[in-house]
Amino acid sequence: MVSKAKIKEIRALALKKFRDAQGLFVAEGNKTVSELLTVFDCEWLIAHPRWLATREDIPVKELIQAGDDDIRKLSLLKTPQDVLAVFREPLYALEEADPASQLVLALDGIQDPGNLGTIIRLACWFGIEHIVCSPDTADVFGPKTVQATMGALARVKVHYSNLDDYIEINKSVPVYGAFLDGKNIYREKLSPNGIIVMGNEGSGIRPEIEILIRERLYIPPYPTGRKTTESLNVAMATAIVCAEFRRVVNG
Repeated sequence: MVSKAKIKEIRALALKKFRDAQGLFVAEGNKTVSELLTVFDCEWLIAHPRWLATREDIPVKELIQAGDDDIRKLSLLKTPQDVLAVFREPLYALEEADPASQLVLALDGIQDPGNLGTIIRLACWFGIEHIVCSPDTADVFGPKTVQATMGALARVKVHYSNLDDYIEINKSVPVYGAFLDGKNIYREKLSPNGIIVMGNEGSGIRPEIEILIRERLYIPPYPTGRKTTESLNVAMATAIVCAEFRRVVNG
């Protein structure tokens, strides 16, 4: 049985101000919770007996067994699952996101939590360990973002910083950006390290960041000259860009 006070406390974490105040976030579902349990400190884990029966030695400060009704009251999802956990937000040093030795994604004003979560999942797939977000990018620990990552937060570190400062500090490395007037990405020599900037869903990369980008890339439609959609979703574009960097560098 979960107390009303505990339900209220956990559901409050749907709001960023409460997540920031407590340094906690919620994750739901077997895959996501299982992945995050291996990396993050878990404060509370609330699960149905059928889920607990499949697990041993769960690293958590407080374990609560709950039925379907309680989980439904706690869940921030439209379709509740058998397990929900509250984790402590990790603290990362921006210096770890060193583009001199690796590829780093930089996200300029990504607003949609689903896009952010998908990009984190893509970064994990392509072995990109760090993402640097502008302060106005969606909150990585929001419920929709966490859900969309499908546990990739266990392997990708997300930082928030002023991108112009971050790029200026690392101005000696290649800085790439995706633009409609850029050079064909399939014909360019790409680096195994550097910064890849992806812009806002509607307005793209803002002007003050654009002037810092030295390599402008474009994903051409196929075949050339064929009438096509106006642009790609930012998560789709990120997938193509990351795949091409890995293909060229490792191929």
